[in-house]
Amino acid sequence: MPGAVPAAALALSALAVALAWPLPILLSRARWPARSPALALVLWQSIALAGGLSMIGALLGFGLLGFGANPLDGIRSLTGNLDAAAVPAPFVHVFALAAALLLAGHLLLNLAATFLRAEVQRRRHHHLVALLSEPLADRPGTRVIDSAAPVAYCLPGALTSATVLSRGLLTLLDADQLRAVVAHERAHLLQRHHLVLLAFKSWRSALPWFPIATRAETAVGLLVEMLADDQARRQVDDRTLAMAIALVGSAPGPTGSDDAPDATSFAWPDHPFDLLTPRLRRLVVATPRLAAHQSLGVLAAAAGLLALPTLLLLG
Repeated sequence: MPGAVPAAALALSALAVALAWPLPILLSRARWPARSPALALVLWQSIALAGGLSMIGALLGFGLLGFGANPLDGIRSLTGNLDAAAVPAPFVHVFALAAALLLAGHLLLNLAATFLRAEVQRRRHHHLVALLSEPLADRPGTRVIDSAAPVAYCLPGALTSATVLSRGLLTLLDADQLRAVVAHERAHLLQRHHLVLLAFKSWRSALPWFPIATRAETAVGLLVEMLADDQARRQVDDRTLAMAIALVGSAPGPTGSDDAPDATSFAWPDHPFDLLTPRLRRLVVATPRLAAHQSLGVLAAAAGLLALPTLLLLG
């Protein structure tokens, strides 16, 4: 019916606003993500993707209103008149359609450009690491750089990946603490955390006027660190891992994040947001995982957010 599309466009606009401001604020301030960082990461990705779909869908739904009684009719009418000399719709609807296409193109091109720039940086950094480091005995894929600062980060690559440690780190930590650091960085590589971080970096650079994008990128950065910590906890006890985080995070000098653009570092003491205290707190204070029904609720919310824009547009 004709009135369904305006209602859908309004609903999608309201959803886009909710996903751009209050919902991310609430999630970033919630305490439960520390209990299940993997589920929180899934929810953050759903919010980002559903937010983009809602913004595009709102413009698309309003634009198609000028071509038919519903989106499918609008698409058929629009494609059937592509060769027509005159556009059979008011300018405002044509403008909305053009804005939807431009926004979608902007987001996709920015995502591609972000990944391309990161790949160029990583290749250059791999080359520098190969020249300025040496392999660590008995640890394949681990390189040691001659730096007094305690540095630990992973450097992903399309064909080869590396875990980079510094001489200062090897001097600072004992054997168990070093094992925790290496396990942490291996987790980043195996779980492909750099891809998630790049996606949120792309979101922030594509929509720099959205302050929530910066908050989302920071929250996701903390979550992937917690996920890597959980993997390291399988190798060492919580106290050993917490001590390694505290030692590296409190040591003076540059960190891995400064030395390796787009790499994931073990500790970021100079980051504008406190990313160390939440990690230490969940290791020192017992934090039970979410109950089964709570986990199912989070997954259902994430799935619902992903499906809602499409359902509103076509409903």
